[in-house]
Parts: sequence; structure tokens; C-alpha cells
Amino acid sequence: MSGGSAAPKPGDPGVRTGRTAGPGRGGSRFGRLLRGGGLLQDGARGGPVLRLFARWVRRPLLPAVRLWRRNIQLRIVAGTLLMSLGVVLLLGLVVIGQVRNGLLEAKERAAQSQAAGGFSAAQDRAATTPSAPGQQDGVRTGASVNWRSTLVEQLASGGQSAFNVVALSLDTGDTASRGARASGEVDPTTSIPADLRHSVAQGTGTFQKFTRIHYTSGKASEPGLVIGKRLNDADGDQYELYYLFPLSQEEDSLTLVKGTLATAGLFVVVLLGAIAWLMVRQVVTPVRMAAGIAERLSAGRLQERMKVTGEDDIARLGEAFNKMASNLQLKIQQLEELSRMQRRFVSDVSHELRTPLTTVRMAADVIHEARADFDPITARSAELLGDQLDRFESLLSDLLEISRFDAGAAALEAEPIDLRQVVRRVIGGAEPLAERKGTRIVVLGDQQPVVAEADARRVERVLRNLVVNAVEHGEGRDVVVKLAAAGGAVAVAVRDYGVGLKPGEATRVFNRFWRADPARARTTGGTGLGLSIAVEDARLHGGWLQAWGEPGGGSQFRLTLPRTADEPLRGSPIPLEPEDSRRNREQTAAGRAQESGRLTAVPAQSAGDRAALAVPPRLPAPPRATVDPTALPGSGARVVARAATDGDGGAGPATAGGNGHLEREDGTRGR
Repeated sequence: MSGGSAAPKPGDPGVRTGRTAGPGRGGSRFGRLLRGGGLLQDGARGGPVLRLFARWVRRPLLPAVRLWRRNIQLRIVAGTLLMSLGVVLLLGLVVIGQVRNGLLEAKERAAQSQAAGGFSAAQDRAATTPSAPGQQDGVRTGASVNWRSTLVEQLASGGQSAFNVVALSLDTGDTASRGARASGEVDPTTSIPADLRHSVAQGTGTFQKFTRIHYTSGKASEPGLVIGKRLNDADGDQYELYYLFPLSQEEDSLTLVKGTLATAGLFVVVLLGAIAWLMVRQVVTPVRMAAGIAERLSAGRLQERMKVTGEDDIARLGEAFNKMASNLQLKIQQLEELSRMQRRFVSDVSHELRTPLTTVRMAADVIHEARADFDPITARSAELLGDQLDRFESLLSDLLEISRFDAGAAALEAEPIDLRQVVRRVIGGAEPLAERKGTRIVVLGDQQPVVAEADARRVERVLRNLVVNAVEHGEGRDVVVKLAAAGGAVAVAVRDYGVGLKPGEATRVFNRFWRADPARARTTGGTGLGLSIAVEDARLHGGWLQAWGEPGGGSQFRLTLPRTADEPLRGSPIPLEPEDSRRNREQTAAGRAQESGRLTAVPAQSAGDRAALAVPPRLPAPPRATVDPTALPGSGARVVARAATDGDGGAGPATAGGNGHLEREDGTRGR
């Protein structure tokens, strides 16, 4: 046995040979049908049809479902009606059952008593009637028939239509010739059940059964109780005697009881529903009023109050709500006044510090120019003084700008600008810092104009903050600046490969004076207000400034602006998460592994039969994505990208769909 595994044979299960797997030849008809799309397309069409049918059925029900979910009064009243209906139905069934049993038991006792008396009278009459001896059989049969007819008439005469009497012979082959007699035009053949006749013929006691009584005169059938017994006539021959008691009166009584209970039950259910509606309305109305007033309070109408009447729990709730609203209004007014004072204080202090700062700056410049005449320690102090004055002046400028934003006095001077020129100026200013850090700044997507109506000064300030931060935190690696335009939006993304951002820091990075590492020194003299001012600048343009990052994988800041001022943004031509993020790299690696496994599954062929293989196509790039248009401008939150339907991984300019939404991101590459 060799150490290696044996090569699989074409006949082994799970191995596809070149004849069956090769394109264009071999394969069963079923496989060709699948590859041709016959069955697969039918299945694919079945899914959308079912979803369309479900949507068509569900659409009319959506308003009712929405009303049911939002209206507590409707749910309580409907629940009360359903429970009341259930209770009324249960009570009605119990009452009807008791009434029916009572009527039937009373009728059954009376019928049994009447039938027992009739059977006794018939037996006594047979015993007292003498038999005529010496008669022939035909004459004797006629006398028996006459005797039974007379007996039936006599027994039925005392009923006064309360019951009928039927006399039948035991031999049912020909009931008419054997003396079948019935009173009240009763049809004996259909009114007397066969099983009852069999019981009477076999037994000696009295038997009874509930059935329907039919008539030969065309009268409608009616329910009844049949009681029968086997007796002997005057000649000693056996016959069957039956008493039929109609139950039409009991049925009418039971129908009357049912109608009365149904009417009373319906009235009770409606009355309980009205009572529940009135009671719930007393509770729900103040709650709805409180909800409406709360909405108006949240909209800024702080003077709204609830109308309070009475002294019950609802009134106390209204008083507490009004007191809470008054306290909130007072606190908000105090906070607004305090915020106004703080903004004014910051603005006044910033303005007041301008004059002494100018004087100190002039003196520091004189000292700095004469530092060559000082001793080394004094010269170094003069340099530190100049650096700190630069930082102090930058801080005052940022504070003044923040105070303008807080006071709503910031104005936008928008004009058509080419963002490529702004990016070049920013990179030119950041080149000295990048050289000291050993960082190279790369620009992508600058072959075509990227024009938008914007304030060049503010956009340049935003991009300067982003590029300087990327260089400072890039750990000496490259910084990539990407430009793109698509639809009604333009975007600039700044990507670094430094320490990155931890989870949750993408939203806090735009807070004032926030640092990812409080112990980290600002080597370039930052004030901690740059990104806060950048967010305000983006909002002033009606755009977005957002951040993405991963620990150890760097970060990316994206500025998205509308091409035309005051035009709402629907998306960004650049995805917030870059293509070379850790998650995208893992997806790409998984795709390559899957493709490699698929290629290795092709069986080997001999050199003579093997044709020249075509070069396999390159793996497509990870699915591109467009940003969720509902992202809040300047929120800084990481926007989860939706996978685009176009899987083309090639580079190309972004295009806009017919509805204005961006379909693809810009994939052009620069220098």
C-alpha cells in the first residue's frame, strides 16, 4: 500500500468526469433544463408572485392594524364585547338546555302516563270481547281488522289532537291487509321507526323513541314522541299498538325562549360595549390630552398646560403634569439664559483678549528677533513664548468662531469652487508637517473637476483639520485624500492608517475638547475645537461630516456637500467605510478561497484531450455600497452601507439613478 491516497475514479460517487461536467456536451436532459433556467426560473418567478399576492392582501388591512395598535380605547371595547358575547353565549346555551330538558321531561312523563292507560284499556277490551268460533280464516281476519279500527278510533277520540294511535300487525310484509290502522291521517310506515318496531316485536315491555311524525294528507311533518307495545287482540293474535305525541308546542316554546335569549343577549352585549366605551373614554381622553400637550411641549411650545377638573386621580395626574411642565419651562429658561450669558462671556472675553494679545505678540516678536543676543536658556524661552502665543491666538480664533455658531451669526458665502484647488492648497500647507512625520499624502480622483457651490474659506478650514489630524495620527504611513462627485453631491474623504478609532469614538470625536487619549500631547498645538468647528461648517453648507475607524486599522473622515446650495443630500459618492477595511478584506479573502475551491474541484484531464484553458477572470471587487440617505448631517455616526445591486467592481464615475439616489460610488484613481 502506498502512502498517498488513491486517485478518484470516474465511476466513484461524487466525482464529475470531463464528459458529464464539460460545457456544451454530456449531462442529462434534467440538468440541461436546470442550466437553461426552465425550472429555476419558474421557482424564481414563484417567489415574487407570492410576495406580491401577500402584499396585495395585506395592504387593505394595514389601516385597521395601525388603528388597532394605536387606539387603546378600541382594544378595550373590542375585548369587552368579545368577552361579553362569550359569556352571553355560554349562559344562553345553559338556559336553553335546561328549558329543553324540562319541557321534554314533562312531555315524556305525560305521554308515558297516557300511553300506559291506553295500553291497559286496549288489553281490557281484548279480554272482554268474545271471540266468534267456527269462522273461516278470511272472515276472522276481517273481524280482527274491524276490531282494531274500532279500537284505534276509540283510543284516539280521547286525545283531542293531543296524540294519535297506530295499530300494526307483527308481519309487516303487507301492513294494509293485516289491519294497519292509524288516526289523524298519520302515515304509519314512515312515522314509526324500524328499530322501534323491531324492539316492540322482540320485547314484551313498553318502548319509546323521539322521531318525526309524517302525515298522508300533505301536512308538514313535526317532531314527536312514539311509545309502543305488543298486545293481543280479541282473537288472541299479537299486534303492535303505538301512541304518537306531537312536540310542536314544545318546539314553539323552545323557539320563543331562544329568540328571547338572543334578543336579551344582544342588548346586553351592546349595553356592555357602550358602558365600556364610556368608562374607558373617561380615562383615555385625559391621557390623549396629555400626549398631545407633551408633543407640543417637545416642539417648543412650553406654555401649554392640561385642563384639570375634579379631584380624582386623573385630576391629580393633570396637576402633576402641569407642575412638571412649569418646572421644565423654568429650567429651560434658566438654561437658555445661562447659555446666552456663557456665549456672551466667551465672545466678550475673546474680543477683550485681542488687544492685550496684540501687545504681547508685538513684544514677543521683538524678543524673538533678538534671541540671538541672549544666552541659550533665554533664547529657548523666547522661542517657547512665540509658540505658545501662536497657540493662544489660534485658540482665541476658534473660540470666536464657536461663539458665532452658537449665536447663529455665522454666514455662508457660497460660490462655485473646484474642490481640487482647495485640496491642493491644503496639502501644500500640510507638506512641512508631513515631511517631519515621514508621511506621504496621496490624492485620488482629481482627474475631473469636482465643482460645488460652497464657501471656499470654510471648506478649506474643514479639509485642513482633517488632513493635519490624519498626518499627526497616521503613525508615519500614507494619507489618502479621495475626491468624487455623483448625482447632486460631492465628497472628499481623508484616509489614514494610524491608531484608528475605538467603537463609539466615531460619534464623540466631534465633541469640543475631546481627545481619544487624554494623556496624549498635542505636538502641533491643536486647540481641541477643530473638528467641532468643521462639523458646524458642514452643517452650514447643508452637508455631512462623518467618521469611521477601527482599532489599529486607521480611520476615514468624509465630507459630503451638495453641488447646489440648499439642495438636500440623498447620499454620498464615497462610502464611509473604505474598501481596504478589515471587514472588506476578510470578505475578499473569503471570496478568493471560495473561488479557489471551485477551481480545484475540476478533474484533471490527459495532456492529449486537455484544451488550452482560458485565463480565469479577475475576482470582482467587494460589493460597493451607497450611504443611507437618512443619516443625520454632521452626526459623525458610522453609517452602515447597503450593498449595491450592481456588482461591477471596475472603476468608473458615479452615476445617479432616475429617482436621484446614487447607485455607485466613484471609482476613479488619481496619482
